[in-house]
Amino acid sequence: MSGLPLDPAPLEAPRTPLQVVVMGVSATGKSTVARGLADELGWPMVEGDDLHPEANIAKMEAGEPLTDTDREPWLDRIAVALRSDVEAGRPGVVTCSALKRSYRDRLRAGAPDVFFVHLHTDPAVLRERMARRERHFMPTSLLDSQLETLEPLDADEQGAVVDVAPPVEEVVAEAARVVRARLSSP
Repeated sequence: MSGLPLDPAPLEAPRTPLQVVVMGVSATGKSTVARGLADELGWPMVEGDDLHPEANIAKMEAGEPLTDTDREPWLDRIAVALRSDVEAGRPGVVTCSALKRSYRDRLRAGAPDVFFVHLHTDPAVLRERMARRERHFMPTSLLDSQLETLEPLDADEQGAVVDVAPPVEEVVAEAARVVRARLSSP
């Protein structure tokens, strides 16, 4: 006998560090929840809005909805940020509206196992929040176009929906709960 085991144990593939995209329409609190989630988990965070090309910001400030073509370079920049964290071996949290399945597919090019935390609530709550915001490039008038564009997560997409109507501390706690549940799953 050669001393080799007859039935060697299979080698486990190393797990890719989890990348989380906090998604949803405007005024769901993506930035606030993502910051809280990143702090809770001790992970780095990227503000997706900071990756918008200037032309996109100017268009939104003028009250014009972005087209799919407008969004492509922005989504590609976010995918690069996701891929950068994966390649560095670190988990991360990124904000991005990720309204359509095709947008989320584009993000998955950077991190195939990305987990989406979809922030959601009644549109009336969102309108009220937008009306109170100061210094934000997204006017309230664009909320309806975002709601029309929004495609909920499909059954084959990794993610969870989190209601943002409760106080922000509860929303962050729920987001952390669903991310930890994903981390503990095989």
